[in-house]
Amino acid sequence: MKKLSLKPAFSMIEVVFVILVLGIVSSIGAEIVANVYESYIVQRGQHRASIKTQLALNQITNRLKHTIPQSMGRRIGRTGTFELSTETMANDSNLYTVLQWVGTDSDSFEASSSASRNPGWSGFADIASSTSTLIQSPASDFDLTNTIQTSLGRTGNFALYFPRDFVAHTATGAGSTITLDTPSTRIVERYKIAWSSYALVVENGDLRLYYNFAPSIAASIGSSSSLLLKNVTNFKFETRGQTTRIKICVKEQISEGFSIPSCKEKAVF
Repeated sequence: MKKLSLKPAFSMIEVVFVILVLGIVSSIGAEIVANVYESYIVQRGQHRASIKTQLALNQITNRLKHTIPQSMGRRIGRTGTFELSTETMANDSNLYTVLQWVGTDSDSFEASSSASRNPGWSGFADIASSTSTLIQSPASDFDLTNTIQTSLGRTGNFALYFPRDFVAHTATGAGSTITLDTPSTRIVERYKIAWSSYALVVENGDLRLYYNFAPSIAASIGSSSSLLLKNVTNFKFETRGQTTRIKICVKEQISEGFSIPSCKEKAVF
């Protein structure tokens, strides 16, 4: 007959103590995991907001660098009074929500004909062989310009600008010749052409780019637009000389009642 022997085991106090320790460790671990996850969510929100703002600024920069000199202005709302950026502000700077300018035709200027290798328009005029209504522009291929702009949905007349001249000369082009609708008393060797004005407008918290309206200074803003950025909380701009500084702030919604702010600023020369 075997003799029973007792083996040592955990006492109730020891079991309670172990459970207590495990509870403390698990609570600390859960808090660490929660903090790591919360930090990840915040950083992801900041990254998304930063990327979105940077992409919008890059698009704005690409447009602004082709601005017709002295054509930039501001408005309070789409239908507000147009003020040239060179003029003193008539109102508080915080009230202006629209930045407007005339943009050169960069699409056909940077393109070239496969046959002649000439750009759509060269930007140079031969004064000696030009008249008040017919401007000869060597190394230009306005047939290519017309083809490109037709593909972009634009037809008819464009605006021709001479340096230090606020007049938008209505014109058409064919071959290497520009035909003005009305005679010009001032023709110089350099020019730029434009098919559209552009405007950055903040509406209902969204930043939109308006385009395809008259390529003249202070033109009424049309209806064609594309969304650049949502949830914009601040849109500021300032022009000094040939430099425009833009600041955009947005918020990235993380959860209901909680959002991450992000601000970026860029100068365009």
